[in-house]
Amino acid sequence: MNRADLPADSLEARALRRVRRKIGFYMHAMVFVLVHLGFGVAFLVGSRAKPFFVWGWAIGLLIHGLFTFLTLQGEGLRERMLRQEIERLRRERGEPDKPLDKP
Repeated sequence: MNRADLPADSLEARALRRVRRKIGFYMHAMVFVLVHLGFGVAFLVGSRAKPFFVWGWAIGLLIHGLFTFLTLQGEGLRERMLRQEIERLRRERGEPDKPLDKP
């Protein structure tokens, strides 16, 4: 089966989206480090240029990392909350506990 043919809610499609997000962040971090190594070399060689945009980029990289990993942690939050709410409603009605069907 081709990756483009995967159902959007399949485990493989979800895993692929997660991997793409992580790789995107890792590439951003790698470019950040390489460019700053270049700045360091230029400064040591004698350039007096002070790239103040570096702080903005560092903040952007931090936000990218937070967004990437916090959204990955939150994946499935809706399903967990839904499952908990169904279980709570069943307990309130006095229904016996039974396993919920997985989507």
